Amino acid sequence: MTVDGADLAIRKPGKIPFQHGFPRLLRDPLRAFEQIGRESDGEITRVNLGLTRPYLITRPEHVQHVLRDNAANYPRRGMMWKPLTRLVGEIAGEGPEWALNRGIFQKLLSGPNIAKVTDELARTIVEGVDDLAERTPPGQPVDAQTELTRIVQRAVIRAFFGNRIPLSEADHLADAIRTATRSMGARMLLPFVPLSVPLPGDRAFQRSVQAVDDVILPLVREARRGEVFDRDIVSMLIGTHDEQGRSLDDQQVRDGVVAMFTAGTETTATALVWLCVVLNSQPEIAARLRAEIDGVLGSDHPTRAHLPELRYTKMVMQELMRVYSIGWIIPRTSVADDVIDGVRIRGGNTVLISPYLTHRLPDVWPRPEVFDPERFSPARSKSRHRFAYMAFGAGPHQCVGTLFFTIEAQLIAATMLQRFRPVVLGDGPVEPQVRLTLIPRERVEMVLEPVGSR
Repeated sequence: MTVDGADLAIRKPGKIPFQHGFPRLLRDPLRAFEQIGRESDGEITRVNLGLTRPYLITRPEHVQHVLRDNAANYPRRGMMWKPLTRLVGEIAGEGPEWALNRGIFQKLLSGPNIAKVTDELARTIVEGVDDLAERTPPGQPVDAQTELTRIVQRAVIRAFFGNRIPLSEADHLADAIRTATRSMGARMLLPFVPLSVPLPGDRAFQRSVQAVDDVILPLVREARRGEVFDRDIVSMLIGTHDEQGRSLDDQQVRDGVVAMFTAGTETTATALVWLCVVLNSQPEIAARLRAEIDGVLGSDHPTRAHLPELRYTKMVMQELMRVYSIGWIIPRTSVADDVIDGVRIRGGNTVLISPYLTHRLPDVWPRPEVFDPERFSPARSKSRHRFAYMAFGAGPHQCVGTLFFTIEAQLIAATMLQRFRPVVLGDGPVEPQVRLTLIPRERVEMVLEPVGSR
């Protein structure tokens, strides 16, 4: 075969047989996925799942080809994207609506705009932590996901929703979105099953989407009749026009609002739950992190000026996202035949890219099972392939909220740890499970011990 005038020797991909793939995925999807990754050992591999045989791609250079160099041949279709569009609309797909909304989010989440809201964000986070402290008697366990979500959504609403969503409604919205994203596991693993065939989680998903609509659609209609706010995602979406000059309809505005709220709250809160889990099991890292926060902040609340000095805090969050890749899988569909590193990728097939597996390649990440924030020191990051780390995706579809997440997570971690030592309850380790994101298998309860109480 000749590509751009060069003769390429075509070789066959590796293979994972059906008995090593599908049955194990049904029993324990994440552990099976890890085992498949180990067996493929970085090679492009076809995984036999019966009705479908996706290509698994994990090497950074191969990932770069799919997500950037030849991205047009690998659009977001099928698998995860099919059920996700039922929650957030075509923003999760391709085409004009995706491009239009991405442009809006890029403007909203640009460096200058984030800089303008950072101090307000920090003050709102302090208010959220104060509220949690006032509501929680000493020694009383709290649900980590619920309480961290409240802190995150309070900050997101203040910064980007012009207070259009009351906090009482935000709780209902967050619950509905959390249920929806956690009811998609079967649809993600079995994307070839028609929507007319019921799968586990479908009813909960449909109820949750209806609950989201009950909150957001009235809000959109009211906003059309009301005041326009600066830095308000609802106002920005209502004021947007497509290539034909048409304004977005209520459903399109609703989709943009839900996408922004989902990305800004659910994923950040889940990452912070994992932070509490890690600090509970890694006392040396927890001690170093608290020492930096104490040294930088003293008795002051965190502000934008403190962020450049919270270097280790940022490195901890980066390592957290390596180990607990919130976006654990990035499926694509090949449009036409292609060749990657001598392996022919047939058109019309699913290609699976997994940050979770790429982040565990031992020749890219030595001792990948060890939680080591120093991996992200400038010296050690310098020579690493740019597609070795995909916590927020890569290529044209890379998450535009990366900067916002980093700042928000640093501020919340610094505010919480300045005041509390989160103690996670339970005897055994907290294991992840696959849904739309990687979430703890069991509910995580923690006690917030005041700093200095020991």
